[in-house]
Amino acid sequence: MYHNNSIRILTGNSHPELAQAVAERLNVPLVPCTVKNFSNGEINVKISESVRDEDVFIIQSGCDDVNDNLMELLILISACKTASARRITAVIPCFPYARMDKKDKSRAPITAKLVANMLTVAGCDHVITMDLHASQIQGFFDIPVDNLWSEPLMMGYIKRSIPGWQDAVVVSPDAGGAKRVTAMADKLNIEFALIHRKRDGKSLTAPERMELLVGDVKDKVAILVDDMVDSGSTLALAARTLRDAGAKSVHALISHGLLSGSNLTLIDELPIHELVVTNTIPQGKHKEAIAKLVTVDVSPTIAESIRRTHNGESISLLFGEWAETTGVIAV
Repeated sequence: MYHNNSIRILTGNSHPELAQAVAERLNVPLVPCTVKNFSNGEINVKISESVRDEDVFIIQSGCDDVNDNLMELLILISACKTASARRITAVIPCFPYARMDKKDKSRAPITAKLVANMLTVAGCDHVITMDLHASQIQGFFDIPVDNLWSEPLMMGYIKRSIPGWQDAVVVSPDAGGAKRVTAMADKLNIEFALIHRKRDGKSLTAPERMELLVGDVKDKVAILVDDMVDSGSTLALAARTLRDAGAKSVHALISHGLLSGSNLTLIDELPIHELVVTNTIPQGKHKEAIAKLVTVDVSPTIAESIRRTHNGESISLLFGEWAETTGVIAV
């Protein structure tokens, strides 16, 4: 049990706004900590307060300069370990390299497993993350991993902000998300649809197209659900497929808005009503480029998971109705 020790929250340079929001919600100050680069690119960390025998939580997301952010996290963990922290929890809202979770072709690396090993070797005792690309990544670790879901937050958003959701269809843009959308459709008591993606021809450069494999969206509101939007190519294909299949309107709800494509303004031209993402990734500069972008705040869920972990309480409450009521839209 750790509740005799105080919660100590640290953060690197990846997402200070989220760390600040979590700290304010828990009513604890962030530990003063400087993370700078030497002129040759090496990272230097200075923690300005004692963390000896404390319960330390380091909030660092895998976004933007993902390799620098990962290295910052590893160095912060190592610094806390050698400073005699009682327990070190890495809070990684968006897990880096999560898409490299299996050997899908010859000589392909399983980099998610490498990241898991690096975190453990650095001295991490526990990991809290959100919407892993594949839940088997939890098995890459020999330490406890809590994979929080944004699904209850998104369901709360659907009920509050999408008119006529009772007659909507939840859609997955690929076979990998089938489990996610069927679970969501069951909880909302509405229909679901699956889109199949294939190439026209055997060449890797052949154009891709999508077709509706299961379900009917004609004259219905389509709610497109996925875990990640990066370049936006899948989103664009899926949105046009749904429009061509007769959907009344398309709402895209995506957990991690990486949005690293070069021309973000193209998303505004897609046949979607809105693109809803969480703030596991900083969305400030994306909002300036995309008028249709809406951000849902995950800091209440992360803060509550930290509080419950610290007090030795169960976090299963965070997967149900509690989270549905807390999803506030970030400004």
